[in-house]
Amino acid sequence: MKKAVLKRTMAFLCVAMMTVSACGNSAIDDAIKEAESVASSQSEESKASEASNAGNGAGEETTPVTVELTYKDGTVLRMACGYNNAKTGLRFDADVAGDGVTLADGVTYHTGDFKPTWVEVQKVLNFTIEDKYEGDKDTDNFTKWTADAGTLASIDMFSGSAAQLQQGGAAGQVVNIAEYLDMMPNLKAFLADKPIVRMALTGSVDGDDAGAIYGSPYFDGLDDIEKMPLMRADWVVKLLDGEGEFSASKSDKTKAPVYQPYMPTSGKVEVEVVKADASGVEKITKDYDAAGNIVANMNAKGAMTGVEAVNMLREYIDKAYNGYYGTTRSNLFIGQNAAWDADEMVALLRCVVANSATLNADGKQVQGLFSREEANNSRRADLYRLAGVLFGVRGLESRQDFLYFDKAGNLHDARSEEATYTALLRMNDMVKEGIISADFVASSSDINTKSDNYLKDDFGFMSYDYNQTQTIFNENGTLQDGEKYMAVMIPVARWDDGTGEKFMRFTESWRSAKTGGWAISKPGVGDDQDKLYAALKLIDYAYSKEGQILMSYGPAAFRDDANTFDFFGQQMPHISDKNYEDLWKLAKGNYTNFARQYLGSTLSFNKTQAFEMECTTAVGKEGLQNVSNAISLGLIKHPTLTMESNMWYTIVPTVLPTSETDNDTLKGYTELSGSFSTSKLENNVLLNVIIRGTTAENDTATGVAASAAASQIMNDWHGKQYLAIKQQAWESLKDYAESNF
Repeated sequence: MKKAVLKRTMAFLCVAMMTVSACGNSAIDDAIKEAESVASSQSEESKASEASNAGNGAGEETTPVTVELTYKDGTVLRMACGYNNAKTGLRFDADVAGDGVTLADGVTYHTGDFKPTWVEVQKVLNFTIEDKYEGDKDTDNFTKWTADAGTLASIDMFSGSAAQLQQGGAAGQVVNIAEYLDMMPNLKAFLADKPIVRMALTGSVDGDDAGAIYGSPYFDGLDDIEKMPLMRADWVVKLLDGEGEFSASKSDKTKAPVYQPYMPTSGKVEVEVVKADASGVEKITKDYDAAGNIVANMNAKGAMTGVEAVNMLREYIDKAYNGYYGTTRSNLFIGQNAAWDADEMVALLRCVVANSATLNADGKQVQGLFSREEANNSRRADLYRLAGVLFGVRGLESRQDFLYFDKAGNLHDARSEEATYTALLRMNDMVKEGIISADFVASSSDINTKSDNYLKDDFGFMSYDYNQTQTIFNENGTLQDGEKYMAVMIPVARWDDGTGEKFMRFTESWRSAKTGGWAISKPGVGDDQDKLYAALKLIDYAYSKEGQILMSYGPAAFRDDANTFDFFGQQMPHISDKNYEDLWKLAKGNYTNFARQYLGSTLSFNKTQAFEMECTTAVGKEGLQNVSNAISLGLIKHPTLTMESNMWYTIVPTVLPTSETDNDTLKGYTELSGSFSTSKLENNVLLNVIIRGTTAENDTATGVAASAAASQIMNDWHGKQYLAIKQQAWESLKDYAESNF
């Protein structure tokens, strides 16, 4: 608004200057006075509008702006929007509704009925939805509806990936939301507080559409931790706790050691931990002079019985931490004051796998690390993400490809850096020792081993995943009494943030804008202002407090609004008792599946994690609370959504505004784009290196130097050119943001 005032003032001054020769100084004086009058008037207008838009983000009360998004009641929006499959659209499909499903509002819903959230949206916003969604994934959905102008003209809103929506905007297929941001107070305030998110939505920094926003952002939670390590805590207790030595009537032998020490083998390392009672922070010492390095100790011994391995680890914990953990040694891994690192994890995995007879009543061979779905790359990728956390490697959980910033703000690509492959080859060493699950290594299409199999049959120990969806196994009948699968602390690792290497905890698994979103079809709404304004109103409403709660919890009948709780400083409602019952009855406690499939919420926009916290099991809350305490006390560091003085700590925007020419060039880098897929069982070099320890081609079964893999991707697979394009896009975006945001 201030820029508009300045432009209008300058325009009047230019007119005055152009009249100088024809009219003399008196004309100039008159023109200047008029310009000053207009500027003053517009300035007051600007202040009023800015006041009406004031707020700190979604959840703040807002005063209506001067120009409101008004449209005829009953305006029809043709919406091709959903979340990746037919079960998670706006309406019930047959697989979910069955013969009819009665929910907490007392309504029985049938196939084809709008889900409760979307019934309520239509009531609140006074428009009518014509559902055009056909159950496609975002990328396929975008491709289908943009196939030709006629097809796109038949819908008003549709979903797609963020990159696709930006490209569609450049091609004139998508409405530029930024042009209407002054009429969208909730979204405007939300973005003003989160510069990196605003930058991620910027589709162009050049030409007439500079600053364009072509899609509404989607947040599956925001500015919070996403994934974390999970362990069978009861097994850790069984192996490590108690007086005297561990004993067992039967144990296997550990395999010949392959993995080598990552942490020091001598000296002392001081680390901070949360006090056991969570009251603050204290420093403890890893004393390698007193205890040695546990991996080095085990490697010197060679293959040993599971009993010997456990007792060696017990002795190490007592000496290395000078009795800090007492007889509750399990707290090194699962406690509030946990301080474990990669080497200690490997030692524990060796103990677990070699003690199947103790840990599995049926004698089934226990597996160490596993992924949620062993025949699905989107889940298997969690093991290379874990590698980043274990070994201090950035970029493996980036919000965009594998990019991260260094201290100075230069982009790096983890795929073309030696440290990545060094970490992955360490994971390959674990594969060779048999402490990563056999089905992960096999990974064939006929394998159907999932986390619930591992936990139900007591043969899986540890994974890296979402807390809520995985800890439901503690209460849905998968785990038995006394068994406990919980989130544990982020490990201590060697990290270099550009100021020198330090031993600390850092997670890159941080919630920001996701890679999909909903957009407005430009050919669809055409010149119909009612349709356009109704679509804009929906997007803006979703970022109000009322809209955020509806889009997360569902309508009032599914909530207990009179009974609230504090969630990161904001009062949020509890869910109703009947809704909680349905969560377990219909979705076995899986909040995300339940919300999307039955309530129709969390399909897009700004989902609050408050509802997810509500639906987390007691065990899930216990582990999450330990991790959250460490975050709040500054022990677990993470990337932020703001521009930091040390850019290593700034999250990379989900999308960068590359030109159409650059996009075409990037599509031509087929080795780079096609070799790191997280789709089902497509090729993924990073997973292949974990499994086979090979070069980028993965055509042999022998290990190679990490530098060879990094060099090939950087030089032969156009990694250098890719990075140059992304860096230029970032620099242009940063310059634009500094001048315009």
